[in-house]
Amino acid sequence: MDPIRVPPEMFRFTSGDRAGLDVSILHAFGEANERLETALSLDDVRAWLRSIGWLEALDDDELVRRLNQLRDWNLLDVVQNHSEDYRTAGEYERRNLQYSLTRQGEAAFAGVVHAMNVLAATGALQTAVLDAIADRLGDLVRELERGTNRRIFTALLELEAHLEALRGNTKQFNGELQRLLRADGADLTTFHEVKASTVGYLQEFLTNLDHRAHTIAVRIRQIEDHGVGLLQVRALAGAELPQLTAADPGPPWLEHRRAKWEGLRAWFLPADGSQPRVEQLHIVARKAIITLLQVLDRITESRRRASSAVADFRELARWFTVVTAQDDLHRLWSTVFGLSSARHAHLAHPDPELVSSVTPWAEAPPVEVSPLLRASGRTERFSRTGKVRDVASVRAARAEQARAERAELEAAWDMLDTGGPVRLSSFGTLDHGVFERLLDLLGRALAADPGRAGHRRSTTSDGRIEIVLRMPGDGSIATLATPRGQFRGPDYEVEIRTAGHRAVRRTAGGHP
Repeated sequence: MDPIRVPPEMFRFTSGDRAGLDVSILHAFGEANERLETALSLDDVRAWLRSIGWLEALDDDELVRRLNQLRDWNLLDVVQNHSEDYRTAGEYERRNLQYSLTRQGEAAFAGVVHAMNVLAATGALQTAVLDAIADRLGDLVRELERGTNRRIFTALLELEAHLEALRGNTKQFNGELQRLLRADGADLTTFHEVKASTVGYLQEFLTNLDHRAHTIAVRIRQIEDHGVGLLQVRALAGAELPQLTAADPGPPWLEHRRAKWEGLRAWFLPADGSQPRVEQLHIVARKAIITLLQVLDRITESRRRASSAVADFRELARWFTVVTAQDDLHRLWSTVFGLSSARHAHLAHPDPELVSSVTPWAEAPPVEVSPLLRASGRTERFSRTGKVRDVASVRAARAEQARAERAELEAAWDMLDTGGPVRLSSFGTLDHGVFERLLDLLGRALAADPGRAGHRRSTTSDGRIEIVLRMPGDGSIATLATPRGQFRGPDYEVEIRTAGHRAVRRTAGGHP
């Protein structure tokens, strides 16, 4: 392909001190052409400038200078109007010269309009365009069989327009997506919303994309079976192109149609057997989803701040409200909470040869799963038995402590053994440990029911010590002294006996 060569002065009107006026003048000529007014006088140019919104004061000399400058740049053409009748010299001076756009001027203004439209337009991946391409190809197949040249011409132009829309929208969408991914100033909230909507949009576009591309490829083959050359010749006949110059417009028109057809084949059925461009849309869609997630992770890491479980669950709940597709909700749930297949699926039966590898799980015998697999993610492991600690010294110390406690207890019981009935006051002064054991015996006796004689009787849990308690007949009070204080209570008649041993009977003063 030859490189594009643009005339150096073609877009010079878009720069400079009077660029605004120059662009407005060309805009005025473009609007006039829409009304089929191709030649404008000085007054007509001024009127069209006002119609498009140019309200600045502009004298005739300035307007003529700008028109002449545009003529020097080969954007306007100046001709004399010999068809009018002029009544005065001034009227002749103003209406004699008429201006019109040259071919280069039309192209320059169309380029500016197209550039502004591209800036304002939004790219898209539209399945409707693919369906329209398939429909127009089907129409061409039918028209080649029994249609007219004019219908072939209109269907071919519609097909080329849809193909151009597909190419332009795809390129613009990919460019906007890449600019979005490079946007450093995008905030986290915006990216959450954009990611969800973009992923859903791409998934919708990829639905049945293979089927649509296959349908288009089949219909391209059907047209080529009839003959692409025949199609284009019949379309040329239906175009009814006028021959306004000495050059025949047919060959350039056919060459343009052949280039468009090669572009269609490159998208859906390349002649060299390479990968069709439409299949690259799968790759673009997958890369877009992955890149969006990566950029979102980068923004999250760069703006990470202290968070809490409450804030995380609130954010997760907001994600669930944004995502609408059921499959996306399941994927989000599995990603967040780590749900996956059972970790014991790799366990084998004791004798794998008895169970075929293709046996369904529902029909296969169960496999024993260790509880440790759920707790730690590992199966049970058997290792060397731990070394037994030598506890001989510990056992000896505990035995010595038990003997000392037993001897202390025996001494306390021997001290409390009355050898017969005595008054409680006869104990006088007691060690605090002995006093606690005496209180325990008194509590056991008072908790027992009185016998027929009014006596209360009880024993210790091992049956070695027995106490008999009788109410005092005179209502006297006993006072016992201990290192921690004094105890006062009824002066019961107490008899404490130890099995196999009898102490010397105590006297009233508490001494043997």
